[in-house]
Parts: sequence; C-alpha cells; structure tokens
Amino acid sequence: MNIHTLSLFPELIKNSLSEGVIQKAVKNKLLSLSYYDLRDFGIGKYKQVDDTIYGGGPGMVLKPEPIFDGVNKIKSDNLIDDCPVILMSPQGKVLNQKMAKKVSKYKDIIVIAGRYEGVDERVRQHLVTDEISIGDYVLSGGELPAMVVADAVVRLIPGVLGSETSAVDDSYATDLLEYPQYTRPPEYRGWAVPEVLLSGNHGGVARWRREQAVLRTLQRRPELLNKASLSSEEKHLLSKLKTLAE
Repeated sequence: MNIHTLSLFPELIKNSLSEGVIQKAVKNKLLSLSYYDLRDFGIGKYKQVDDTIYGGGPGMVLKPEPIFDGVNKIKSDNLIDDCPVILMSPQGKVLNQKMAKKVSKYKDIIVIAGRYEGVDERVRQHLVTDEISIGDYVLSGGELPAMVVADAVVRLIPGVLGSETSAVDDSYATDLLEYPQYTRPPEYRGWAVPEVLLSGNHGGVARWRREQAVLRTLQRRPELLNKASLSSEEKHLLSKLKTLAE
C-alpha cells in the first residue's frame, strides 16, 4: 500500500510515522509513505496557500490552487490514474474500524491535512472523494488525524502485524470491546489472574473472553451492542446481565 500525504507540516506526520509497526511495514516493503509540502505549491513569491474568507469572517481558508496542484503532482510522481483523495475534516464521517478496513484495501490513498478555517469548498466538490473525522472535537490541523488514519489502516494490511489474529481480536474489530488481558505473575499484591486463563482449557478460555467482551461492552459502550453479531447464548447472557443491572 502507498499512502501519500499533503500538508503544511509534512515533518510532523513523517516523524510520527517513523517508528513501530508502520516503520516495520515500510522496512518489509508492505508500505510506502510519501510526504508532500503544501507550501511547495503556493502562489507567487511568498508561496501563498491561504486567503481571507469571501463574505467576511475570522480566520483564513486554504486556497484551491495549491491543493489541486499538490494532488496532481502526487498522482504524476507516483503514476496514479485514480485513487481515494481523503480530506481530514471535522465535517467528515467519523473514522471507525469498518471504514479503516475498507481504506486498507486500496493500493494508493492521498490524504489532505487541512489547516486554519478549512479548505475552499471547491476542493470538497471537485477533488476530494472522502472526508474523514476522528471525533467531535477541535484540533489545530489535520496532521494528527492523518496520522491516526494511517495507523488504523496500515495495521490491517496482511503481514504487517506479527500475528494475523491481532487485528481481529482488537476492540471494535467485532463491534465489541476487547476482553481483559493478563500476563505473569499469576498473582500480584493479592490480585490473582482468573483461574480459567491458567487452566489450559482453550475452549473455556475462548468462552470466558467472549463473555468478558460482551460484559465490558455493556458496561462501557452499550451502544455498540446494537451492531454486534451475538449468538443466542450471548444474547441470553446479555439479557441476564441487563436484568441484574436494573
């Protein structure tokens, strides 16, 4: 997979994506990253990339020309005919695991990180294919959200994670929060690891983990249960837990 970013602070994105799983993916040639500086496509002597808002209002808006030219350059440099052009925007659909999985299937994606009061609307109308938000809060720019999208997507590329089951078991991958995790020692300060995890009974461990995932989701993110695929036994357990909580 190839991820190309266009932003005013490319080094900010580059530095955050130069460690851990993403860097291993690059080293193993499962991923290629390129970082384009929006200022390189700025207009005039001072490389202007933003301007005042038509109709009045505070702040500045990113001009369309540098963004269009930047995306065209990315496509030309990397021999891309067509690919998703994603704008990180508070107006976009909120990122979730299903969306990340869909994006991970593409060979190339272009991610635009906005700044200031946003981008000229013509960028949205005639260039961008998708708008993604990472939550209902305000950040200084789209660089941090671009990093989040990259991390969420890359770990779903086959071969990137050490274990192919890691991404499957993660919270939200099955619309349930992940079950509790333990490691050695079996007892610490009087707090013991649940006996079933030490039993060697793989079926019992699997059932316990699934039950704990359902319980934790009920306690912390009950709205997710509306989307989760539950067995009849798990639905019975859920009904019982809800009754006890009332």
